[in-house]
Amino acid sequence: MSTASSFFKLGFSGHETFAFRYGWLRKAVIGAEIGPQYFSQPMALVLLGVGKNMVESIRYWGAATQVLDDLGRGSVAPTPLGQQLLTEWDPYLEDIGSLWLVHWLLVNNPAKAAAWHYAFFHYPRRDFTKADLAEHMSDWAARHEAKNKRSTLERDVDCLLRTYLPGKSSKKGVAEESFDCPLAELGLVHSLEDGERFGFTFGSKRSLPDAVFAYALLDFLDQIRGERQTVVLHDALYEPGSPGQAFKLSENALIEGIEAVEQLTGGAVQMDDTAGLKQIYLRRPVDKVALLAAFYAGQA
Repeated sequence: MSTASSFFKLGFSGHETFAFRYGWLRKAVIGAEIGPQYFSQPMALVLLGVGKNMVESIRYWGAATQVLDDLGRGSVAPTPLGQQLLTEWDPYLEDIGSLWLVHWLLVNNPAKAAAWHYAFFHYPRRDFTKADLAEHMSDWAARHEAKNKRSTLERDVDCLLRTYLPGKSSKKGVAEESFDCPLAELGLVHSLEDGERFGFTFGSKRSLPDAVFAYALLDFLDQIRGERQTVVLHDALYEPGSPGQAFKLSENALIEGIEAVEQLTGGAVQMDDTAGLKQIYLRRPVDKVALLAAFYAGQA
């Protein structure tokens, strides 16, 4: 997860107007394993079988979803988590838990995917039009000295919607040739009746595995608590970077998730209600990646 210090370095565009497709993130990791400059070499066009702008998009999405580390000057390398996920655990993102994990990594990367970060963590309403979201995002970016043309932000909003909404003629399936982004399966964004407005889908997320939620919660606690051993429930529900906002959870759904994490971690994470204030306690360190590894081992 990107650290708080990267929050003010906001990255817009880079996707070449393409939302990522099935197979792209695996191709990103395999390409980066071949060499850090793989995506800058002519052979990438031949091996990937796509045009130059789509090669750039694959590299972008690898970095945006944090399965690749951007080393600068066009160089990339697989991240440890990206390598494990896409070469060992679930290479083709067949488990919906992997999609929740990728979503978490994407929205918590404002340095590469500022539009996605803004939409889930800073946009103040439950529904929006493309123009609403672009306008609010423009004001937010300007406050953080990230000046962009309005047309750039509008393209980001279009791409964001294609990330989470299935195509109108989409057929269910996970074929690599599908033009839909895998994250459309999560149902986090829906189109409203007039077709011009869109809404976030709040409430319980039954397809979100406990281990992936645990990873996200522990990731968030690592970022926010500092030297403290407790975090108030309100922060885990509403703060930027929180699992409550990333997954659009209700308070009850968040509490259920924390209770599941308490069981999963043998009480290392606990929630307590003292004088009406619900707090999350981290009783001892937890290896969040080990929780994911155990989850995927159990799925095999």
